[in-house]
Amino acid sequence: MSLIDEFLEPLAHGVWEVIVPKQSVPGPLDPEWQISGINIPSPGTIASFRKGRYHAHETKTEWRVHLDNHDPKNHPILHLIDDAPLLLMIGDTFITLVSGARITTGDQKMILEGQERAWQEMTLIGLALILIGLFIITNPYLFFRGIIHLAIPLLTIAIGLVTVHKGVKIYPPQIRSGSLLALGVCIVAIGIIAFSMPLAGWITLITGTLAVWMFASAIILLWRARGGRTAIPEGFSSRIAIALVSLLLVVLIFLNPIGILVLLVTIIGWIAFFPGLVLVVNGIRLKKRMAR
Repeated sequence: MSLIDEFLEPLAHGVWEVIVPKQSVPGPLDPEWQISGINIPSPGTIASFRKGRYHAHETKTEWRVHLDNHDPKNHPILHLIDDAPLLLMIGDTFITLVSGARITTGDQKMILEGQERAWQEMTLIGLALILIGLFIITNPYLFFRGIIHLAIPLLTIAIGLVTVHKGVKIYPPQIRSGSLLALGVCIVAIGIIAFSMPLAGWITLITGTLAVWMFASAIILLWRARGGRTAIPEGFSSRIAIALVSLLLVVLIFLNPIGILVLLVTIIGWIAFFPGLVLVVNGIRLKKRMAR
């Protein structure tokens, strides 16, 4: 057992998150803690680890550990619905990107060691994000069509080719795994077919998936809310708000699916725009600070 496990008892008694200073856990986490590759973004996180339902976020000075409602390894769908509602993912991603931009620009070591390069990089990256964000905001439907007709098929084909590569050995020619080879070929075929899939089909598929996801999240959150605040230690009011807004969006998806897709794509644009604006502002501030 890692030393960090000794601090996790409060999580079984309604506490949402335990914060453990790194000096209290001098040794590494035990092998049962596996690296978590996919996580809802959170400010300051360096890496994330999982051990069953325990989810640990590593920062520079501490470990932040909470207890998910479902183990993503055993119940991936329930975990996505209950622990990672769509609106929560969007909100936390936005907050993390803006916070990350502020943290980066406030790094005193960076300011002292590379002022000239630092403010230029911040400003250029910020301007690029602003331009990308403005393009998406002003052309959401065009961006959506580009993603659907080009990016998704190409990404699918790339994943298929990687899977095929894992299933074969180039030199000398040898099949390592027939199942991986077959799976990779199927994924490549799906990617090729996706090029010719009509836009209406994509809209139906995406909006249908989003509607099911948000509806299921709302129902589970409202069902848990029957147990009172102790049943939702991660935030009773915020989760109720997420559930109600999710239900509203589900209704709007059926009334105006294209409008909701445009709205979600526009949100992606704002997610790019605001961190870019923060970087530009802080880059200019850094330049002015250098001139003093």
